[in-house]
Amino acid sequence: MTTLLLGGRIHSPTHPDATAMAVRNGVVAWLGSDPVAREQFPHAEIVDLDGGFVAPGFVDSHIHVTATGLTLTGLDLGGATSREHCLDLLAEYAAAHPDAPIWGHGWDESDWPEPVAPTTADLDAVLGRRPAYLSRVDVHSALVSGALRDRVPGLDAAAGHSAQRPLTGDAHHRVRAVARSLLTAAQRAAARTAALDAAAAAGIVAVHECAGPDIGGLDDWRELRDTHHGVEVTGYWGEPVRTAAQATELLAETGAAGLAGDLFVDGSLGSRTAWLHEPYADAPDCTGSCHLDADGIADHLLACTEAGVTAGFHAIGDAAVSAVVAGLARAVDRFGVPALARCGHRVEHLEMVSAEQAARLGSWGVIASMQPGFDARWGGPDGMYAQRLGPVRAGNLNPFALLASQGVPLAFGSDAPVTALSPWAIVRAAATHCTEGSALSARAAFAAATRGGWRAAGVHDGLTGTLAPGAPASYAIWDTGELAVSAPRDAVQRWSTDPRSRVPALPELGADAPLPHCRSTVHRGVVIHG
Repeated sequence: MTTLLLGGRIHSPTHPDATAMAVRNGVVAWLGSDPVAREQFPHAEIVDLDGGFVAPGFVDSHIHVTATGLTLTGLDLGGATSREHCLDLLAEYAAAHPDAPIWGHGWDESDWPEPVAPTTADLDAVLGRRPAYLSRVDVHSALVSGALRDRVPGLDAAAGHSAQRPLTGDAHHRVRAVARSLLTAAQRAAARTAALDAAAAAGIVAVHECAGPDIGGLDDWRELRDTHHGVEVTGYWGEPVRTAAQATELLAETGAAGLAGDLFVDGSLGSRTAWLHEPYADAPDCTGSCHLDADGIADHLLACTEAGVTAGFHAIGDAAVSAVVAGLARAVDRFGVPALARCGHRVEHLEMVSAEQAARLGSWGVIASMQPGFDARWGGPDGMYAQRLGPVRAGNLNPFALLASQGVPLAFGSDAPVTALSPWAIVRAAATHCTEGSALSARAAFAAATRGGWRAAGVHDGLTGTLAPGAPASYAIWDTGELAVSAPRDAVQRWSTDPRSRVPALPELGADAPLPHCRSTVHRGVVIHG
């Protein structure tokens, strides 16, 4: 049976003026104009686009599915505007859910009038003896109630422990594991479904789950791997190995696509755990945390490259990035550039990177999996980045244009639950970077949020992530308003500056423009939303 989409705009690089698309057996079979389509496929099932815009489905290159779902189904503290407001939201949730342990996420003290997080005593005054785990927006530190702390053996001696302040490092990882154990199987299943449903509703057809021992644990990853849902999940397991045999065995044990994702070299800037060469501007005695040293990084890369396995790291601070680049250089010296490029090694986040490092990463074929929403939320002269690093260092973060100019393959995602599942917002953020000269064109940003994710997952057929004959029928239908057919050179929607370029237009993505609304999402010919 052929399905024929008519009466809208089809985003196709091969047919930029297409207003009709035929889908057969989960594959794009034909593109062209409405009148010709009706003649070519007289017996097709008709889908009336009613002026909608059809674009390739998005791929979120970095997500934590269960944690995202727990925020959607549980306590979301992202709206807290002060320490007092945060505690009020906690009290309201606790009153409405009197029995279960509390899992919350999203508080961010950096933009509160008084940027001080609640203490353990503050939580206990609200909750009494109820266990509560409340992760910061970056999930690299957490507020923890006294009742939950008491359940964690040896917590006082763990690195990153504080009796009253948020926990970081090993102390945070230990508490998070215990908090996970208090969740029921039904809670975890409901959270996974909620997150994947939300992804589909946002026009996302595939996600890269960044799993690991200190994130959700092996049981959570296996449950997600075995979940049946229309959104395609590619999983990465963040655990270091030292030999090729270990890499092969761990890959077989986990069923992951690679030993990459959130294999932590460091933490985050917001929690002051990103590993820096120079101290934080607002904490002169602090240079962050190193979770995996240079030798461990090199061992992992050498083992994975020898085994032909994708390796990768979570690296944000400049010291962390330097250590990763040094490890990659050792792998190049041992195996050569083609061997690295075949593996598709990745660096997640890559917020602090120099021009020299970008050139080396580009020449080695290393993929940068990045989150433009970070700059939109924390960039600018008054943002959290400037608070933590000072304006000079902050202005060099997330340099998308630099990386693209050096040939570094880009894949964009949300790091949900850190930022929202909103791919058009990601595209807009990359095209409206807070630092002049660091933005991409909307065209390049859209490619990184679609084809870039497939390429990062090892799909190099030249079709997946596009709408062209022979490509998988993975797309979303959007209500968009006006499309940007032409625009001045400095316009935000820098997709087509001249209609004669025959490049398909994108929706208007200006700062004041409403983002497109997803009407329907289809993956490999199957409707997964709408």
